[in-house]
Amino acid sequence: MAHQARPIRIGLQIAQYGAEWAAFLDAARQAEAIGADALFNWDHFFGPRDSEAPSFECWTTLTAWAAATSRITLGPLVSCIGYRNPDLLADMARTVDHAAGGRMLLGVGSGFKERDYVEYGYPFGSVADRVNDLETGVERIRERLARLNPPPLGPMPLLIAGSGERRTLRLVARHADIWHTFADGDAFVRKSKILDAHCAEIGRDPAQIERSVLVGGDPEATGPELLAQGITFFIVGVRDLNLEPVRDWVRWRDKHNSRFQLS
Repeated sequence: MAHQARPIRIGLQIAQYGAEWAAFLDAARQAEAIGADALFNWDHFFGPRDSEAPSFECWTTLTAWAAATSRITLGPLVSCIGYRNPDLLADMARTVDHAAGGRMLLGVGSGFKERDYVEYGYPFGSVADRVNDLETGVERIRERLARLNPPPLGPMPLLIAGSGERRTLRLVARHADIWHTFADGDAFVRKSKILDAHCAEIGRDPAQIERSVLVGGDPEATGPELLAQGITFFIVGVRDLNLEPVRDWVRWRDKHNSRFQLS
């Protein structure tokens, strides 16, 4: 078996709905204390299946988490490109990066929840329209980040989510530091090979792009196969602010990374 190309990282996604504000701040502190590498929220205005559960906005939550923590990487999984002017989004990400002391990771995607768009007055359009917005938005974000004064505190990793083989994966190949996908099994393997091919077309080493997926359950049961497929960033979906599954994945990370460092 080939050595893994990079250390395993464990993140968690806490979707900011269904609890009191203080509980979200406490969960962020707990995630850092457990030793998770990254903490994400989401960019939806309503709970799962459009529930009416109490909910908080993505970027203002990230700013509060920046003040409540000191080590853990922070970011949205993912910020919908259609909800904010891309230049403004770059400025927001830069500002949170300063608030967090350089710990910001910018995740973006094309969006898909129609109710979010309709209730907040954004044009929903077609899938192609939203991918167009993502393509032009990523370019504008890159340009704005290069012009901001002051700039981000360091290189701000860009995560792009999506699996569209013709356009989204080509965008990932050009711009992303991290590719996040909901594809799994044979579908993931196929799409990963397509991403590699897009990288070859532009002369980029595909190993520069970290692979990321959402996970749950027993890491010993599912982690090794995902790792063998080239995934090294495992993001635990947290439900009801129960962080015990994150502890399990952090322990699994530490065991495997100790082998990686010795190899």
